[in-house]
Amino acid sequence: MRVVIKIGGSLIKEAPELVDRLVKEFGSGIPKLPEEACASEGLSYSILIVPGGGIFADAVRKTDESFSLSADAAHWMAILGMEQYACYLKDKSRARGIDSIASLPQGVSVLFPYRLLRTEDPLPHSWDVTSDTIAAWVAKQIGATLIKATDVDGIFRNGKLVREVSVASYGGSRESCIDSALPEFLLKNRMGCLIVNGKSSDRVIQAVYGKSVLGTVVKGNI
Repeated sequence: MRVVIKIGGSLIKEAPELVDRLVKEFGSGIPKLPEEACASEGLSYSILIVPGGGIFADAVRKTDESFSLSADAAHWMAILGMEQYACYLKDKSRARGIDSIASLPQGVSVLFPYRLLRTEDPLPHSWDVTSDTIAAWVAKQIGATLIKATDVDGIFRNGKLVREVSVASYGGSRESCIDSALPEFLLKNRMGCLIVNGKSSDRVIQAVYGKSVLGTVVKGNI
């Protein structure tokens, strides 16, 4: 079972505990004794954490606003921001770090994305494309379920949580928590995404198991 979890930069305080809870539940991806293997549901899990940009990408945005970077420079500097967040997550947790998706280990791994994205360069260089769409692209490449863990319960409209939304009719929202490019990417690739509040590690774990949790299901596969 393959799952990509995009952990937003908004969770920088909670993320280490969340990652360690995932490692405790599903393993680290580092070889371990058979009795330690994650067999809770009779399946082995390969969980790949794609880091957000957070404060590191925010620094690039401010630099762009002040000094008018080229689209290419801003894009790669922001990806390096994701790389810094990956380094933070690995340093503060027991997860394994990887920089390739060619062979995904079992357990929980944190993706260091710069080398992969620099080699493949699969997405437009624009602030519309953030780690949300990058995580969706990674999930598509490895055939994984996509979960976005952020600091809110999901997408809101008129102050109310939307439990399910189709990107075919998605018009955006000031209360949205996904980047501008993600709906079109999901629709084009017939993918879905579950948005959950990463401040609740139990909720994220249940989502990995495919159980119903509070959040927003973004449907691009209908």
